[in-house]
Amino acid sequence: MQSNQLPVFFEQLTQRLTDAPSEVRRLFHGRGRCFSGLEQITCDWVNGQLIVALFKEGDARFVEELKRGLLALATSELWRSTTGRSIVIQYRYKEGAPSEVLIGELESNPVVIESGIKYQLNIGRNQNFGLFLDMRYGRDWVREHAQNKNVLNLFAYTCGFSVAAVEGGADKVVNVDMSRSSLSKGRENHKLNGHNLNSVSFLGYDIFRSWGKIRKLGPYDLIIIDPPSFQKGSFALTKDYKRILRRLPELLTSDGRVLACVNSPQVSCNFLIDSMREEAPSLHFVQRIDNPPEFKDIDSEASLKVMEFAY
Repeated sequence: MQSNQLPVFFEQLTQRLTDAPSEVRRLFHGRGRCFSGLEQITCDWVNGQLIVALFKEGDARFVEELKRGLLALATSELWRSTTGRSIVIQYRYKEGAPSEVLIGELESNPVVIESGIKYQLNIGRNQNFGLFLDMRYGRDWVREHAQNKNVLNLFAYTCGFSVAAVEGGADKVVNVDMSRSSLSKGRENHKLNGHNLNSVSFLGYDIFRSWGKIRKLGPYDLIIIDPPSFQKGSFALTKDYKRILRRLPELLTSDGRVLACVNSPQVSCNFLIDSMREEAPSLHFVQRIDNPPEFKDIDSEASLKVMEFAY
């Protein structure tokens, strides 16, 4: 990262804060590589907190000048008008992803709003907040298509898709994830929105060892697949994704839909389209769901891919 490009960062940040969003949002997305010299910095707006993340160490002056600029922002009329409360830098390239509070106090467990739905985040202790902001349109799509549906949410994490599905009127949602702690956070996200948990299941299973249990709770009208790109010992994208796709015909209803997601720059949309054709040829590609505009990428194939398939 280059300190001489920081004026561009602050120019973009000022533009976005001039009309500060009322919901949680990405304000600056350097990782889309649209801003030369700023490819490893992002900035999110979280209930009046400015969370700046650095993914790689910059030149010797970069952090010093970044801090100076953020402190100057905190004394500006613009900052006062946004009712900003704190500014935090998270060093994602360091072990443990430590955070440094520059201004105010970090609210580490804020309840945020996205598309009118509540989610609780966990900031400052983990690399991820608990809600991937680039998936907003995917969650919106699920809510719009969940009415009276039986939904399977694979690699559920903190159950963002599940919450959106219940908001959309799903009859039943089955969440599957190896991390029971993540599923517990998902349960709390449902409670935040006043959902009846009798219609929601939380299964702390290894998906590849639990197809029988998952199948018994089906068939499913909608299946969501949103795996990590790589998880040591449990998931390797190019090999294991196909193992999931070949199971779809035995899990889906005759008019079922699939939302297949992948967020790796190493594979293109064709990876999912071709893999589906090989493993579940009865399903056809319908569309790619757009990513939110704040996540613009110089190469759309390198960014998040959210793909709809149907019989």
